[in-house]
Amino acid sequence: QVQLVESGGGLVQAGGSLRLSCAASGSMSSINTMNWYRQAPGKQRELVAQISSDSPTAYVDSVRGRFTISRDNAKNTVYLQMNSLKPEDTAVYYCNAIITINSYWGQGTQVTVSS
Repeated sequence: QVQLVESGGGLVQAGGSLRLSCAASGSMSSINTMNWYRQAPGKQRELVAQISSDSPTAYVDSVRGRFTISRDNAKNTVYLQMNSLKPEDTAVYYCNAIITINSYWGQGTQVTVSS
């Protein structure tokens, strides 16, 4: 069982930066993949960034080059550094952990980008 707690969301102007954190309650060594998803009002939840246990990363096209996902296994934490934010990045951001066939979710953190 893994519990995830996100933090770092907030209100920022377009072009600004935020760093989201996702703290896992258990050891991250058992986690295969960590993901950041987001869901904007009226839209489906979409996968934004992914990092595997051996640290390869992947990004949705709309954030590639602006967002960076990283993990600190010693702190049981995954980060999402978001730069050059755009109003269309406004959404609730969720942390997700995959352990074998199980999927765990955090409660989400709101990111609002003003134009």
